[in-house]
Order: sequence, then C-alpha cells, then structure tokens
Amino acid sequence: MNEAPKTPKDVTKKVRVESFDISRSDETLDLAKDLAKFIKDNKLTTNVQGKEFVNVEGWQYAGSRLGIVPIVEHVINVSSESELKYQAKVTLFDLRHQTTVGAGFAVCSNKESGKKFYQEFAIMSMAQTRAIGKAYRNCLAWIIRAAGYEPTPAEEMDYNTNTAATAPAPAVAVAQAVPAMQVVPAEAPGIAAEQAAPVPYATASQKEEIIRLLNHPVITRPEKTKMLLNINRLDEERAIQAIAKLRKAIDDRENGEKAAA
Repeated sequence: MNEAPKTPKDVTKKVRVESFDISRSDETLDLAKDLAKFIKDNKLTTNVQGKEFVNVEGWQYAGSRLGIVPIVEHVINVSSESELKYQAKVTLFDLRHQTTVGAGFAVCSNKESGKKFYQEFAIMSMAQTRAIGKAYRNCLAWIIRAAGYEPTPAEEMDYNTNTAATAPAPAVAVAQAVPAMQVVPAEAPGIAAEQAAPVPYATASQKEEIIRLLNHPVITRPEKTKMLLNINRLDEERAIQAIAKLRKAIDDRENGEKAAA
C-alpha cells in the first residue's frame, strides 16, 4: 500500500530558540560577560552621576539571549485636563517554556522635567519603553549587575528629575542666623551617613553560589523556583544564610539517601 503524501498541515515546524539557561550558573556568567561586551561595544548606557545605567536596548538583548521577549499588554490614557499621561503594562514571555515569567508597569507624563512640550505619541511611547525596561529589571537585574552595570533601566532615571530644585540660602544670611560653631551638631554626620548608607545587596559571587547549589539534584523544583524569584531581594547577610541552609539541606538529604540505601 502506498503511503499517502503528507500535506503541509501534517508537518509541524518547531522553532529552536538558541538561548542561555538562567538556572545554570555557568551559562548565566557567560551571558553576563557577553552582555557586558555587547553593551560596551554598542554604547548602550547612560551616565548619571558617575554611574552607568543600561538603556532598554541592553535589557532587551539580555532577555533575547534567554529566550524571553516583551509583550505590551496595554497602554492606557490616564490624562487629565492639565496633564498628558499614559500607563503601560508589559509581560515577559519565555519562548522555551511557553510561559509568562514576569511583568512591569510604568507611566510617563508631560509634567516630568524636560517633557513639557512632548507630543502625545512620544509620551505613550516612553511609557511602553519604561514598562519594557521595568519588566526585564524585575527578573534580570542581577545579571545586569554581574555584567558590571547599575541594575536600574536608564529610562527610569528620568523620574529623578521630577522634583523642583530648591535654591540654597545665601551664605551671608546663614552666617547671620547661625553662629559658625553651631551650624552642624556633632552627632549629625554619623546619623546622616547611616541613613544614606545603601543596602548591601548580595554580590554576584553569592548569587552564583546560590544558583550552583540550587542545581543540585536533591533540591526540588519548587524550592529552586522560590529562591530564584527572590534572589534579587537578598542582601549580603541573607545570601550567606541562604547558602548555609542550601548546603545543610543538600548534606542532610544526601546522608539520608545513603542511610536508606
């Protein structure tokens, strides 16, 4: 019997997505190196007060190497009579696993510094751009940090210019109002430094060690997923605790399996 020829409908084409695996520490570090070179070669950063912030194109490149693409869910006009304002929502879709892995919201307004004369389409476009950067930042910030850059999209730094500048009081007036020896209390510098101290987030090496331990066969998928979702929120102390707990869990479970055998 002759076999019936296959029609185009009978043939399913599968698209292979070449990407890194975020759950593998070695691949993630390779991505960080590749990302650092790409961003530097293409000048995809904005310098703000001496720090380098990656433009949205750099975040999109990082996502594409992981097979994660942005999808604009909606753009809503939330303007008023005195303000032109748009809100956007973007979700991230993992092509490899065919699932949504993140989301980001953002707004843009002509009330912001430097945007007073922006046309409506430009305000709407910037809201989408910010939402894309925010969505990627929510799940890939630590990879950008590992690449050597600030883990905040450059487009978000526009928000820092919204506050009006306050003119400093004339030096003569200050001198008349306050004696020179009483301008700053003795304890004030220490208090100010303590309040201004940045949160010591987990280092790239700590995150690498956490991911390496999570890849151990005795660690369950729910445990791995929960830890990866929260890894960007860990400070150095909590990262040390997480590494210790993972090592103990692996040790206990391996010994338990040997005893059972």
